[in-house]
Amino acid sequence: MASEHYFSSASDSELTLRQITVHLAGRAHTVTTANAVFSPEHVDTGTRVLLDNAPPPPVNGNFLDIGCGWGPISLHLALTSPEATIWAVDVNQRALDLVRRNAAALGLTNIRAVLPEEVPDDVSFATIWSNPPIRVGKVVLHSLMTTWLPRLSPGSDAWLVVQRNLGSDSLQRWLGENLSEEFAVSRDSTNKSFRLLKVARDA
Repeated sequence: MASEHYFSSASDSELTLRQITVHLAGRAHTVTTANAVFSPEHVDTGTRVLLDNAPPPPVNGNFLDIGCGWGPISLHLALTSPEATIWAVDVNQRALDLVRRNAAALGLTNIRAVLPEEVPDDVSFATIWSNPPIRVGKVVLHSLMTTWLPRLSPGSDAWLVVQRNLGSDSLQRWLGENLSEEFAVSRDSTNKSFRLLKVARDA
């Protein structure tokens, strides 16, 4: 996989599925992952920090998971808030297929696993949770942030987990300088070298 990345749109490698057991929404669940997606062997540490430290999501509304991978954040949100609609967004088609497979296996009908351009323009979000793909580089990362964070509904929060040595503090500063005055950016907690950033939109 030297020339292949989990943030590529398609994979040239042969699909190899695997089943793992993960802890989501307070229970153990068996899910399917595969090669050429992010963290196929377990819920990665950053995502675990986000799931364990972010406050409970709203009861309903549209939620967004930016860079969903095989779906741990989206599945957690869908299990926690069954009345919500979870938009699981990724550019990796294999990842989106895995999210759909896992949602079906867990009996979840409230997840929409889609490409970014498939999210309707008029949808705003009651919350955004993301372990953003830092390794895509600052230009792409900043574009993701300025594309999606302004779609938070008034009075809503986004939760982003970023590893400290991959630029969490600089991202926090950049967001504070580049989002409009409607948004307040703060560090909510630090755990295992990861920062949990909160982006709150004024009501």
